[in-house]
Amino acid sequence: MKVIILSDSNSIHTKRWVKGISERGIEIVLFSLSFNKSPFYNHLSGVKVVCASQKTRESIISKLQYLSVIPQLRRLIVDVKPDIIHAHYASSYGLLGALVKTSIPYIVSVWGSDVYDFPHIAPFGKQIIKYNLRKADYILSTSHVMAKETKQYTDKPISITPFGVDTELFRPMHIPTSEEFVIGNVKTLRPKYGIDVLIRAADIVIKNNPEKKIRLEIYGEGPQKEELLRLTESLNIADKVQFKGFVQNEKLPEIYNSVSVSVSVSDSESFGVVAVEAMACECPVITSDADGFTEVVKNGETGFIVPKRDVEATANAIQQFINQPGLREKIGKKGRERVLELYDWKKNVDTMVEIYNNILNEYSSH
Repeated sequence: MKVIILSDSNSIHTKRWVKGISERGIEIVLFSLSFNKSPFYNHLSGVKVVCASQKTRESIISKLQYLSVIPQLRRLIVDVKPDIIHAHYASSYGLLGALVKTSIPYIVSVWGSDVYDFPHIAPFGKQIIKYNLRKADYILSTSHVMAKETKQYTDKPISITPFGVDTELFRPMHIPTSEEFVIGNVKTLRPKYGIDVLIRAADIVIKNNPEKKIRLEIYGEGPQKEELLRLTESLNIADKVQFKGFVQNEKLPEIYNSVSVSVSVSDSESFGVVAVEAMACECPVITSDADGFTEVVKNGETGFIVPKRDVEATANAIQQFINQPGLREKIGKKGRERVLELYDWKKNVDTMVEIYNNILNEYSSH
């Protein structure tokens, strides 16, 4: 089987799907609008990367530039003769796929901001998403809540393909822990991820427990960093908050195993992958009630769910783990059980491959 995947070659999500699917013996040609900056794909058998431009991932591709790559993509389709074309991200790569639509089965995977944000902030955003989904033969979503959001723009059925974790990489480890209570957060430093809420909640917890050593560790980079640093200084907890910077994906399991609780109180989430990663490591989680989190976390069983932007509720949830030392282990074990049942990456890849095979069987029977 040959599949042309339309997606950003520099995205960790793209890398994981390409690697997982290619390891099942499927030949993949990845077409990316941005220049591939990583040697990652060089080590994958049966994978070829074609870049439409030398632009970096951060470049904004204008509509005219989209049109300019159509001839190149059409030539690629003729040369490769794929069995399936699969666009990841309904707004940008979904548009590319829609514009080159052929008789070849065409899949669109929605990712999150393409259906949550793009329709509301881009000129003609709703019309573009509706057009792209109308051109798709099949539509996939990583979560049920995102599928529900996508239903505003299409009446077609949507299959669920969870974006889980490698449970062999994300696993419990025996890491010596200090007497400190460590609150962890792994997110890009942007306003939508509620890190300011977490800092204010940590401030309450720190000041309510003067006898306890408490530290907040924030992993990630982003445009809000200076603002967040100033917030810690204004609250007089700068010495209790550590900004750890960007961390490679393979280092995350060690982080989740070393913190006492992982807290992510985003304003919105299409799929709560950070919660799934933490739970796989038997690290309890506290999340906001953003859609993606409410789907993956069982409140009171694998973690605690608090209202978005609620500093007091977040602080109270953290306090429960301080008051009940045995709660971390109890909730952590339940979290991993849930991940093994629903979000084991190998099973998720199997689901995607099964969808590919079903599509080809359906087309061959016509």
